[in-house]
Amino acid sequence: MQTNLNDPGRKIRWGILGCGRIAGKFAADLQLVEDASLAAVASRDLAKAKAFASQYPAWHCHGSYEALVTNPEVDVVYVASPHALHAEHTLLCLSHGKAVLCEKPFSMNALQARAMAAMARDRNVFLMEALWTKFMPHYQKLMHMIRSGELGEMKSVLVNFGFATPQPAPERMFNPELGGGSLLDIGIYNVFMAMSALGRPDEVEAWMTPAASGVDEQCAVTFRYQSGAMAQLFSSFASHMATEADFCGTSARVRLAHRFFEPSTSIEYYPGRVETKTILPFEKTPGWGYHYEIRHVQDCLRRGLSESPVMGLHDSIELMEVLDEIRQKAGIRYPSDIS
Repeated sequence: MQTNLNDPGRKIRWGILGCGRIAGKFAADLQLVEDASLAAVASRDLAKAKAFASQYPAWHCHGSYEALVTNPEVDVVYVASPHALHAEHTLLCLSHGKAVLCEKPFSMNALQARAMAAMARDRNVFLMEALWTKFMPHYQKLMHMIRSGELGEMKSVLVNFGFATPQPAPERMFNPELGGGSLLDIGIYNVFMAMSALGRPDEVEAWMTPAASGVDEQCAVTFRYQSGAMAQLFSSFASHMATEADFCGTSARVRLAHRFFEPSTSIEYYPGRVETKTILPFEKTPGWGYHYEIRHVQDCLRRGLSESPVMGLHDSIELMEVLDEIRQKAGIRYPSDIS
């Protein structure tokens, strides 16, 4: 059972599993949430955990993940390990009754995602995928415009996300054992945004350019819908791209400009042709943007929920099912796949 956290005077105590770059940004934003505290961090490398705990700081540092999940001072764990370990580490946390916010992608495939959701539901323990974009003001505004009919009938979504990998490239980016490749690392944002606007596609087509390791260096995806709507999605580790997203309806168009997946200070609204552009501004806030999802998770825990009403487990499973279909069509395979 979930620990009772509905006392507003009690801070929610976080643990962080994995001490990489994203974990550092998350820990920095945790400091912006008034009723949150960083109780513990863990890495297989104790020296790395100690350095991380000193920088942010945390009360405890552990040289094993088992020590983290058995720490009674941890209420909820942010899983920030490599993609291929998300399922294993989430299940470890859940088996010890720890609420979990698991970094995207939720798992390597839908089979793992279903197992994670099943354990969370069986044990009545909170679990959510950390698709941070879904909690940001510019995304919320976009969804309101689409759902209210302000853009008319939705016809197309166009999303590009790419950059040339630094040299030497970090191992995780192309290692199939770690879930490397552009689709699961950055292309997941493209898929998520298209499904937010148009729903689950009726048909999927996909192609990829393989890296030397066999994972996708580039991936092109087309969604088709019975309504006639389409989505074109492109992710790349081979070249720098604008990283923009266009949402086009019969009445108007919205563009999320450079780095559409991060907090934005504005979005572009086009009620007509290109010369009709209007800027819809947002107030700039401190931090990287992770504090939006942190506050949501804490609200869920305060309310005693075991599942988010915004990013439910069914959403994560459906997203993984579509990613599985894309990988099958494009020929992207990992050791964790069932043969």
